[in-house]
Amino acid sequence: MAKMKTAKQMERHLKGMANHYRIEILLLIAASDGITLEGVVKALDANEKTIGEHTRRLYVAGLVNKKYRGKFVEHTLSPYGKTFVRFLQDFQKT
Repeated sequence: MAKMKTAKQMERHLKGMANHYRIEILLLIAASDGITLEGVVKALDANEKTIGEHTRRLYVAGLVNKKYRGKFVEHTLSPYGKTFVRFLQDFQKT
């Protein structure tokens, strides 16, 4: 049987996605697995420092994985990130 998360653990994940840029980034990574920071910046037409900070927060929250490829960083969803994306997509439809 799976171990239940504590309220504190759930808070970390929820706060991690509690911003419109972070929600957009999660949905974008779901659609473009392995997208680089530069790709996210271009797709969202936003400031690189702003997007960099939001992807960092998603990483700290355990929702995004980073893989370094030379000077680029590829982003993928963690298992928790995938769960939250499914929630966001369902919530978007209601």
